[in-house]
Amino acid sequence: MPVIAVVGARNLGRAILHHFRAQGWEGAGIARSQSSLEGLDGLGVAADASDPEALRGALARVRSELGGLDVVVNAASAARPPRPGGTFGGGSLAEATLDDYRGWGSAVGEQAFVFLSEGGRALRDAGGGTLIQVTGGSSRRAMPGRGAWAAGAFATRALTQAAAQEWRADGIHVALLIVDATIDSPKTAERLAGKPPEESASQDDVARAAFYLAAQSPRGMTHELVVTPSGDRWLP
Repeated sequence: MPVIAVVGARNLGRAILHHFRAQGWEGAGIARSQSSLEGLDGLGVAADASDPEALRGALARVRSELGGLDVVVNAASAARPPRPGGTFGGGSLAEATLDDYRGWGSAVGEQAFVFLSEGGRALRDAGGGTLIQVTGGSSRRAMPGRGAWAAGAFATRALTQAAAQEWRADGIHVALLIVDATIDSPKTAERLAGKPPEESASQDDVARAAFYLAAQSPRGMTHELVVTPSGDRWLP
């Protein structure tokens, strides 16, 4: 039976894990806090995915307890805003501090690096598989007031592109799943209140996109997939 490990298990990551489990997969969720793992449909592993040793140990535990490892997905929210109630994305360059940049930009790129390097090693040791990095539309374009956030997303895209080329020889399919929209979840409920569903992305649709990537054969691999809802803008 194939095995998936999902980093981030509270909202989108949980939906991805649930979808794979419904298809008959074994699965595990990895999250920093034990509370994020409560009620999880699968093995729950508490670990900080921004720490290489912690993530390495978590993936080793998944492989040991579930008997293998075929897909690893990073759906974690990696930003570490330094100020409660601060501007989403870090704020304008004229007003943002270096700490804002580190929390919204550097932290995101760094966590992607840890995921891609440790996830790739874990799949290589398991004999190959699929490594999926989830990111947002800021990996495609920067927006005013969110330069720090976009810098982290751009770094994530660059690292994933490098990983896709580096890991191919080891039988590892690396893909960037770009969700160019606000994802409908308990975390975004207030922001999306009163708006039609077509203006946001469904967690279930994103989960299906991840499953599509995982099901591809070596003769037809997608390395970047963009999900955009019909009611939101789409820019080529």
